[in-house]
Amino acid sequence: MWIVLISVLVMTVLSLLRVNVIIAIIAAALTAGLMAGLSLAEAVEMLVNGMGDQANTALSYILLGAFAVAISYTGITSLLVNYLIKALTGKKTMMLLAIAGIASLSQNLVPVHIAFIPILIPPLLKLFDKMKMDRRGVATALTFGLKAPYIMIPAGFGILFHRTIVDGMASNGSELTMNQAALAMLIPGSGMIVGLLIAVFITYRKPKEPIGTSAETGADEEMGQAVAFNRKHTFTIIAIVAALIVQIVTDNLIIGALTGLVLMFAFLVVPFKQGDGIISEGVAMMGTIAFVMLVAAGYGNILKETDAVTGMVEASSSVLGDNKVIIAFVLLLVGLFVTMGIGSSFGTVPILAALYVPICLAAGFSPMATAALIGTAGALGDAGSPASDSTLGPTAGLNADGKHNHIWDTCVPTFIHYNIPLFIFGWIAAVIL
Repeated sequence: MWIVLISVLVMTVLSLLRVNVIIAIIAAALTAGLMAGLSLAEAVEMLVNGMGDQANTALSYILLGAFAVAISYTGITSLLVNYLIKALTGKKTMMLLAIAGIASLSQNLVPVHIAFIPILIPPLLKLFDKMKMDRRGVATALTFGLKAPYIMIPAGFGILFHRTIVDGMASNGSELTMNQAALAMLIPGSGMIVGLLIAVFITYRKPKEPIGTSAETGADEEMGQAVAFNRKHTFTIIAIVAALIVQIVTDNLIIGALTGLVLMFAFLVVPFKQGDGIISEGVAMMGTIAFVMLVAAGYGNILKETDAVTGMVEASSSVLGDNKVIIAFVLLLVGLFVTMGIGSSFGTVPILAALYVPICLAAGFSPMATAALIGTAGALGDAGSPASDSTLGPTAGLNADGKHNHIWDTCVPTFIHYNIPLFIFGWIAAVIL
């Protein structure tokens, strides 16, 4: 039990002290390994071996980054940026809600996940400074769009998330349908809507003076250049739609991203001679995020192989009794610690399902209540975790000018506005379903 608690605490403290997140996760992983009785060499070996669990995700992000760079090359994103500038300049609340809406599309309609952020957000940074917009509000808006849709909507990444819950429960003796899983997650997901509204209309409503001198030197510059819709943009849209269809049919992000990239070159939207540059920029954009995910997977492997998570759940369940309210609270609390360390809801759901289902069956929880517990516990690892792509992505865009801190400006605000209501609403769902 203490292995999980102390190692997550190590990661959290180091992150809050502004230590690089990769170093913080490695330190947490080595702490867990040493506490479990491994030698330093054995802990490192187990860390490296576990990194392969997220190799598919890491490659997906890099290819999606290259696809996003290719899309940006055509100038089509400038059309959206210019529209936002013309329609929403001076309207901070509407700007934040629009950003949350655009981010939501990245999970279902155009499944590029976080790859759109470094393309869309940096051109808007000067506008944010001119409007005296609090970037923490932008971070919460982006994280909402990266999480809430897959939690509540059974499409795109939502299908993958709900299927992971259903399959994890089925393999441990509890059956439910995809529709039931989606319905079970509506209540926890509603908590995120509450958190977004609080962030937009209360917490980050007031003007915030920009950091540094860019406000004086660049705020009055023209925010966007006129771009007319042309033939290349038409082919770009075709490539995006094709990538979406292939991803849905094959259930594979890598194949979908490759399809989009190949079509961009085949349609001559991007010249062949730009191929090396496009891929290099994609790697530069998403490489750090991909590597964080790899290291977090290695950390998760240490927790799993040393039975640290199992020990934590067993230690907690031994004193739970038969009160469903208390059981649900403790299981969510355990899930919060586990997923905060690993930072991946998709990666931790199978682990949590194996541990939660027997406890929930014995306590008399319904399958939908169990799904709500597992899904909420998994989702808690995405908002507020330094290792989560839902926080790394917003930081990648908002820190393009070096004025946004990953921990204090992204992780802490998203933890407060999303993990707290997720926990409360997930707790309610587990009790009433």
